[in-house]
Amino acid sequence: MFAPLAWFKKGFPAQRLTPTQALSFGYVVIVGIGAVLLLLPFATPGDGISWVDAVFTATSAISITGLIVLDTPHDFTLFGQLVILSLIQIGGIGYMTIAALFVIILGRRIGMQERRLLQESLNLMSPEDILRFVLQVVKVTFLIEGIGAVLFAVRFWEDFEPAYAVYYGIFHSVSAFNNAGFTLFSNSFATYQLDLVINIVAMFLIITGGIGFLVYGNVISVIRERHMRLSVHTKMVLSITFVLIVLGTIVMLLFEHENPRTLGIMSWPEKIMVSGFQVVSGRTAGFGTVDISLFADSTLYFVVFLMFIGGSPGSTGGGIKTTTFGTIVMALWATMRGYRDVMVFYRRIPVDIVAKAFYLAGVAIVLVSVATLILSFVEQQNFLSTLFEVISAAATVGMSTGDGASHSLSATFSDEGKLLIVLLMLIGRIGPLAISIAIVGGTQHARFRYAEEKVVIG
Repeated sequence: MFAPLAWFKKGFPAQRLTPTQALSFGYVVIVGIGAVLLLLPFATPGDGISWVDAVFTATSAISITGLIVLDTPHDFTLFGQLVILSLIQIGGIGYMTIAALFVIILGRRIGMQERRLLQESLNLMSPEDILRFVLQVVKVTFLIEGIGAVLFAVRFWEDFEPAYAVYYGIFHSVSAFNNAGFTLFSNSFATYQLDLVINIVAMFLIITGGIGFLVYGNVISVIRERHMRLSVHTKMVLSITFVLIVLGTIVMLLFEHENPRTLGIMSWPEKIMVSGFQVVSGRTAGFGTVDISLFADSTLYFVVFLMFIGGSPGSTGGGIKTTTFGTIVMALWATMRGYRDVMVFYRRIPVDIVAKAFYLAGVAIVLVSVATLILSFVEQQNFLSTLFEVISAAATVGMSTGDGASHSLSATFSDEGKLLIVLLMLIGRIGPLAISIAIVGGTQHARFRYAEEKVVIG
């Protein structure tokens, strides 16, 4: 039996929580534990931090967002940094995955309720072979993070003592693969703006973390059983990810190549590398090699679009997800051509999946719009910067137009504004669709249908 589920059953004897409600409540509990640990005297070098900043930091870490109101390398001790790193790892692969791993190690049985929780946590379509999938998630995570940690450590060895190089390598590998955006440098990766090794390793980790474990599971199955083919999901994820990175880099070059405060003074190879890094990071991770606040308004709005799409289902990335975006685009294309079915890679997408894609995007737009209006009124900040911050929080990206890197724009917000950002980060991590289901109490199927009648639209 999973410990969190046992708490839920004891705490709510008269009410059966749905898997989504249990999952949401679990994240809230972990945020509380993380905040308490960060409030301990030895977690910070000074007089401590406020409870709001502790909750904000814990939420940003567990939701793998990366928005910061405190400078991670200076405002937290080694203990505080390890708490943040642990929260990032738990949030990245999901606390239910870690709980399942311990259950498997102990040889305990996992019941149907726990399997449903895992299914919800990992965005799986079916609970079949879920334990094998959990093991794949853990193996892939630690394998890629291990490779990244070694490569980072070798590079950092040139700048730091061996112990620091290893620690920096582990921290940044975990943060990058989990698309968390936390760094142990006050200016993010700006110091290594033109460092080829840091750029390539970081982008490799961000992309592999943002693709999603569902893709890895499918690829592993194809390799093991050669008669199998890549699923439509895998094809959509890989193709849309590739297009967004390439097209995004071209657009950023177009908007920023003459901006003297960002790319204007660089050579073209340097411009391409910096643009590519910012596009890859801007979709899901939140690292920066340039000061985001110096971007032109057109570039900022384009990055908002990239953040809104985000990573892929079952990944460490946020946003509405690449497959949601792809489904909406193909549905619009089908409507334009007068087709009744939405087809992708010679396969038909079910109507309910198409409806969920539009619903998810619609809820996300409403959520972001309302939050932006509230924060614009309460905080009196620049509208585009506020919108950027809200999207970054809701899409769990962590990129900000704050003071460059050491603090996000949220650091200037009131406690009420920070708590609203906290709520957005939690919603972004759990998912707007899952939150809606948790509030309603589960999906319901109508037992009857009304007569059809057309309405005029357009």
